[in-house]
Amino acid sequence: MLVNGDVPKISIIICTYNRSALLLKTLQSLLPLENLDQAEVIMVDNSSKDDTAAVVKRFIETEGANMDIRYILEPVQGLSAARNTGILASKSPLIAFLDDDAIPCRNWITTIVSTFEQKPEVMAMGGKIAPIFESRRPDWLIKPFELPYTIVDLGNRIKEYPKRLHPCGANMAMRKVAFDISLFPLELGRKGDSLLSGEETWLFNQIESQGHSILYHPQMAVDHFVPANRLTEDWIMKRYYSQGISNAMKSEGVKDNLLLLGKTAAKIMYIAGDSILSRSQGRRLLNKCRLESIRGTLHMIWNRKRESAAG
Repeated sequence: MLVNGDVPKISIIICTYNRSALLLKTLQSLLPLENLDQAEVIMVDNSSKDDTAAVVKRFIETEGANMDIRYILEPVQGLSAARNTGILASKSPLIAFLDDDAIPCRNWITTIVSTFEQKPEVMAMGGKIAPIFESRRPDWLIKPFELPYTIVDLGNRIKEYPKRLHPCGANMAMRKVAFDISLFPLELGRKGDSLLSGEETWLFNQIESQGHSILYHPQMAVDHFVPANRLTEDWIMKRYYSQGISNAMKSEGVKDNLLLLGKTAAKIMYIAGDSILSRSQGRRLLNKCRLESIRGTLHMIWNRKRESAAG
């Protein structure tokens, strides 16, 4: 157990919004972890309207002697704002993010700390994320849909992330100095019930642009809850539409917009060709979702142009 003045080896940041029952399971799952005494746990409540504050208070009262845990209320709505608050409150040179509905494996802390200690060139890392489906996995949930559902398995070998992939927020860690480059952008990421994203991609792109290494470690593993209300065709189509908006929000200036429009045109041609060959329910839904992503991108670009003309 850390005492006053001790610097923890790792700060575990858990941001939460209106999911007290799942959050309690996540907090309880920390208790059996190896080397928990080397960690501080920072709970950031993003102005939940349920009984989150009371649940965390009771947990601290009963288990506070077994872990170094703090509760912080962040009134500015948004996952990026909540994460940034946790970062600024952290004391450790290493920061790990865990979703409020994720269950880490027993050696999760050990794997993160030892990897950063042994590999000074690594700036950030992530690992496996296995789903806990609340209801049966739909037949249409094919491999390409796994990433939008935060299902990650890149094999059993330690390696750098492949191009265009990076750690997911449910299970990611980085050196605190990574945030000297930038904190999470407030305009991107979940806000309340919205499905906007892109803040993690933006940050990891900044880290990579500085020449830093981002590592995949299979033993940095968590199980992640997937609620039944997300296992619908309607939800996944909204998820892709929001991703399209997020993609457009990350582009700035005429050059970026032209590049994005070029990529979008290429996507449309690819989808048109793939749709002819698609036979399964999953492939047909995937192309519908891809079109929703394009619709979100174009909608965002159009609105921005209109606002620019009006302003």
